[in-house]
Amino acid sequence: MPPARGWIRRMNQREKRAFFSFLGKKQQELGHPRGLSTFIGVFTPTILTILGVIMYLRFGWVLGHGGLWETLIIVCLANAITIITALSLSAVATNGKVGVGGAYYIISRSLGIELGGAIGFPLFLSQALSVTLYAYGLAESLRIVWPGVPLLWATIVIICCVAALARLGADKALKAQIPIMGFIALSIAMVWIGASNAHIPTGLRASGPSGEYSFWALFAVFFPAVTGIMAGLGLSGDLEDPERSLPKGTILACMTGFLTYLAIPFILWYGADAATLRDEPMVWSKIAPLGSLLILPGLWGAIFSSAVGSVLGAPRTLQALANDHVVPNVLGRAPKGKGEPVLGMGVTLAIALGAVFLGGLNTVATVVTMFFLTVYGMVNLVAALEQWSQDPAWRPTIRVPWQLSLAGAFACFGVMLLISPLASMLAVTLEAVLYLVISRKEHRADWGNVWHGMYEALVRWALFQLSRRKMSARNWRPHIIVFVEKLEERLGVVQYADWFSQDRGLVTVCELVVGDIAELSDEISERRTFIRDTLREERLPAFGEVDVVERLDSGILTVVQANGMAGIASNTVMLGCPETPERLAVFLGILRRLELLGKSMILGRVTDRTLAKSISEREVHIWWGGLQRNGDLLLLLGYLLSRNKEWRGARFRVLSIASNELMKNNTEHALGEIMPELRMDAEVEVIVKPQDMHVTDIIKNESADADAVLFGLNIPEEGEEEEYAVRLLEMVEGIDNFFFVRNGSIFTGELI
Repeated sequence: MPPARGWIRRMNQREKRAFFSFLGKKQQELGHPRGLSTFIGVFTPTILTILGVIMYLRFGWVLGHGGLWETLIIVCLANAITIITALSLSAVATNGKVGVGGAYYIISRSLGIELGGAIGFPLFLSQALSVTLYAYGLAESLRIVWPGVPLLWATIVIICCVAALARLGADKALKAQIPIMGFIALSIAMVWIGASNAHIPTGLRASGPSGEYSFWALFAVFFPAVTGIMAGLGLSGDLEDPERSLPKGTILACMTGFLTYLAIPFILWYGADAATLRDEPMVWSKIAPLGSLLILPGLWGAIFSSAVGSVLGAPRTLQALANDHVVPNVLGRAPKGKGEPVLGMGVTLAIALGAVFLGGLNTVATVVTMFFLTVYGMVNLVAALEQWSQDPAWRPTIRVPWQLSLAGAFACFGVMLLISPLASMLAVTLEAVLYLVISRKEHRADWGNVWHGMYEALVRWALFQLSRRKMSARNWRPHIIVFVEKLEERLGVVQYADWFSQDRGLVTVCELVVGDIAELSDEISERRTFIRDTLREERLPAFGEVDVVERLDSGILTVVQANGMAGIASNTVMLGCPETPERLAVFLGILRRLELLGKSMILGRVTDRTLAKSISEREVHIWWGGLQRNGDLLLLLGYLLSRNKEWRGARFRVLSIASNELMKNNTEHALGEIMPELRMDAEVEVIVKPQDMHVTDIIKNESADADAVLFGLNIPEEGEEEEYAVRLLEMVEGIDNFFFVRNGSIFTGELI
């Protein structure tokens, strides 16, 4: 991070505002244009998008079909979702800079580019389709003064005019919207005056639902009326002070729109009967004293300004996607000195024109509703996760309880299903496909995201839960720490450690370096990177670390005691089996001390890790010496190995050696009771040792061609390590892959 950027990040919110305000003044003195203000850049486009086509042309229709009280419920529910979303948006906006792309920028910087892109593209589509929505509304209203106007062609011409106005620049287009607010206020006042003088019999008013449309069908048509809260967010890159303007302008516009929408149902209910509300799109003109004269300027202005807001926001969302290389970079390019992405504007125009052929206003409104609900749900989810994870970098000026944001997210996704399960599934499928496509391309992002903090919070909670619970044999699972001197020489051992854990335990690979940490710091960093990259390339789900120790034996004991925490400390130590008796004797001495720490141990050697045989030809042999002599851990490791796809279907044999027939019968009986409980498909064979044959020869005869062989391991008396090491190495001579297993846990004999 550049020093200046780091210095700015360390500022508190007040210092940031003061700094950027000073910077803005200096830019203006130098001739650089200032960004948009709260009123021009956020409140105006937001309130004009809210008070738009649906209010004029579909509010009466919703009221006529739903009745007064159902309409009020629709208004309250829709506004509850958008107000919660506005609060969540404000929390995120006041936590840091919101760049070009608005909602996409917020989602991608919190949930990652992949998920952000999967949501950002539908957001762009919804903004582009909104242009069609508003153009349809304006074309319908033109029929008042021009009854024969062809609806399709009028919509196309309006879309082209909107795009032409937007090409003048965001500042000019938005300033042209200020007089429109006056026309809207005047039109509402005229309808109120007309309704006050109307005398509609109570029985003809829209007091109850007509039954022709369901509640959620009416909700789907109305909801785009409140989706304007993203209008200011879409222009975040053009604002003078986004952190201050976005929450202030958005919340003020939301509350203004909510109060207006609470009043309008009562006005229309008093001003027209139910049949007129249902059948007359321009019911406002029927109620107002001067007819369409004072209604049309507000209607046309509101619709046109809403369309302009959408056509300004959509290319900027596409520009943000291009900046992050989610879509081709060319789509985000803008002429030098201007912020308007020309090609992005062209793509927006093409989509808006293509959507004209989707159908009427209601069809487009439903599609737009689905996309916007997805985006709103994700913005709420971002705020909830950020607040819940409590990253130190999460310091918003406006704090929203994570429960409220999460409720807003669930409300968005729930309403999607209630409106149309099929459309919801199609929207989710589209986003899932986009996520998979974007994930295939590697994106390098130099910012953190909420997942890291969320995972840490979950891990912290889980660790506390584990630390408060008593461990039992039933819950035991192998958490294996594998010690290696050079990872590349022991990859086979690490592979088997992964198979033994079978996604049920944790595997840690620890490379020990003997020496002085002051002299080896550069080498440690290089080896740590090498281990991480190697494990990823080999697709081994293990943690890698490098530790500097003064001596190998004492270093292993120190690292084992320090490794892990709470209920997931390493309980099994795995070492590569040396090839010389002297070296193996040293390891046996280490194992004796590890057993005092309650650790189980595995000494293994993997000569051939290619698994060239087909699965049905592979064999695993488990030499069993009794339940109390490592037998339970041997069988458990065999079972876990059999659950891996590389070994599922292989031949597993549990072998034992008896000195006579009576011992053979006893061993077979014991294994006959154990194996059904283990539920491992394995053959059991007890071999009676001939008088003239050594145990080592029996093992070699049976297991020389096996692909993996597991033995129990005793700990010799002090001073007898080398003699025992000689016997062990003689026993496994000629066997490619073998493992000596010692159950040193507190659950010896209880693991199965």
